[in-house]
Amino acid sequence: MTLSAEAIFATAPLGAIVHFANGEPRPPAHHKRKLRAWEDRNGKGRLTRRSPGGERYPADFTLHLGNWGEAGAIVLSVSRSFQITSESTFVIEQVPSAGQALVVTEFAGRIELQHVANDRASAEAWLTEHRYHNARIEIVEPTATEASSAQT
Repeated sequence: MTLSAEAIFATAPLGAIVHFANGEPRPPAHHKRKLRAWEDRNGKGRLTRRSPGGERYPADFTLHLGNWGEAGAIVLSVSRSFQITSESTFVIEQVPSAGQALVVTEFAGRIELQHVANDRASAEAWLTEHRYHNARIEIVEPTATEASSAQT
């Protein structure tokens, strides 16, 4: 189901994998510059932050597109922010599963996802290695559908 930026902001959980698109067709592979520009406006990432906005700017959300580096060292971390007024369209491809652990930090009222782990123990181990100020672990609760199917 295709969603607006405003709908993603309002409903997508932190940690969700979200595909974004601008509606233009993908150019042929031999048009390298056009293809690179298209890929900048069409891709997917993990929802890591929501910012409520203010008087001078609209609310927005941030998708983490990836990390690049070598030998376990991250050299470049790429994220893209979308204002809720964005013309792009979005699709939620995946949400964190019940029982997964989200490592989040909070600063100035903004909650930001730092890591998604399979369980609390894995999240605690990750936090031991990657120290973050004000970090906490949030366990993903089952959705209403998952809870009702587990009871039957």
